[in-house]
Amino acid sequence: MAEPHDLTALEQAAAIARGELSSVDLVAHHLTRVDALGDTVGAFVTVTPDRALAAARAADATPAGERGPLHGVPTAIKDLTLTAGVRTTFGSAAFADFVPPVDADVVRFMTAAGMVSLGKTTTSELGCSLYSEGLVAPPARNPWDLAYTAGGSSGGAAAAVAAGLVPVAQGSDGGGSLRIPASLCGLVGYKPSRGLVSGGPLGSGAFGLPTAGPIGRTVADVAALLDVMAQPVPGEPYLPPPRPADGYLGAARRADPGRLRIGRFTTPMLADEPVHPDCLAAVDRAAALLAAAGHEVVEVPAPLGPTAWPLFETIWYVLALTPLPPERERRLLPLTRFLRDRGAAVGAGALLAALGELQAQVRLGASRTAGCDLLLCPTLAAPQAPVGAFAALSPAEDFDRQRRFSPYCAIFNVTGQPSVSLPAGRTTDGLPVGVLLTGRYGDDATLTATAAQLEHGCGGWDHHPAIWRAVGSANVNTTSGVGRSTP
Repeated sequence: MAEPHDLTALEQAAAIARGELSSVDLVAHHLTRVDALGDTVGAFVTVTPDRALAAARAADATPAGERGPLHGVPTAIKDLTLTAGVRTTFGSAAFADFVPPVDADVVRFMTAAGMVSLGKTTTSELGCSLYSEGLVAPPARNPWDLAYTAGGSSGGAAAAVAAGLVPVAQGSDGGGSLRIPASLCGLVGYKPSRGLVSGGPLGSGAFGLPTAGPIGRTVADVAALLDVMAQPVPGEPYLPPPRPADGYLGAARRADPGRLRIGRFTTPMLADEPVHPDCLAAVDRAAALLAAAGHEVVEVPAPLGPTAWPLFETIWYVLALTPLPPERERRLLPLTRFLRDRGAAVGAGALLAALGELQAQVRLGASRTAGCDLLLCPTLAAPQAPVGAFAALSPAEDFDRQRRFSPYCAIFNVTGQPSVSLPAGRTTDGLPVGVLLTGRYGDDATLTATAAQLEHGCGGWDHHPAIWRAVGSANVNTTSGVGRSTP
């Protein structure tokens, strides 16, 4: 018999609408799972059970005519995202006691949609790295095999969704921070077009690289949450692209983008790095399924190459310079201090030159793929990475290894294009492998519809690791092999 967490986010909302479950039922059920598995997978920094149950009671009291597609559904907010009255540490001991006075716009929108947050999910310190291993929470682990990282910086969000602690979650992506964890954990991680989702009230800078976005088990769930997030806000620095009349959920449900020209490449963009055969095989499989769906799949050159790395590197150093009282610098991790030291040494002229040259390279890259509606490539150069593998290195080696592990995602933060990691492959021993599908700027509807079409071609992606049903069992631990399962 199906448990409540077996249902997708949309199915949970439908069960509430039919009166089969209440929001309180769902929230209580998922809080029990968080209590049992949250620390095991390192999903949460802060859990807010009393606040969640109060919100669930309010959701159940809302008249039926005022309920949207995700009304009453449990979710979670990334610890980088401002949440009024809830401890928000930005993944750092330097902010361990910080409680924001305001909500980020995406939090307001999710609350207004009747969604119920269970708390704040684990992130990397200040969002600086692609793994989530800090001092304020246990490391975010991959529920498919707890020896491996769940990624970052939205690692806790991915761990929570993949372990069935919430059906869908909010994250953010400044250089792959939703798509990397999605690839590792067998999920759909969506980075929207620049400007589609508000970064306000305080997160709209950072040269347009970061954006909030959804992560979930199915394209439809992710599209429904994108509809919730993608609300226009006056004063945002980037003009939001137009939304489809029936929303992104409508595009996902149609799963019919028409015949497209899809450019396929596997050459890494930010590093001259060998790509693991399992990652190449996942792209081959996705390309074959897209061709079988009627699309023209053609080989194209990678839009950018490793010469873009020093430019992106300079910008990333500067992005680490979050304002911080000097006496709290010592509480930062070695990698964060390394990035901030490098950022402090970047002059205004050097930063402007890097931004300008990077944009010039983006223009050249766009001309190489101008005839394509979508681009297909690996999400990562390797399928998985062990917990602690990066942090065990010196900060300089750690940072370099990260770009070699993830040499694809960040380029599409620079271009502002919508980009989604989809769990189209498996390793030889059954762990998830993602592929990256990227659309034209502003055409999130076509990307969403194609992602849903590929999901159908793969036979669905709502698969679960063994830990899914391990609540309370003695074999849940944090050593190698635990949680591994195949669909």
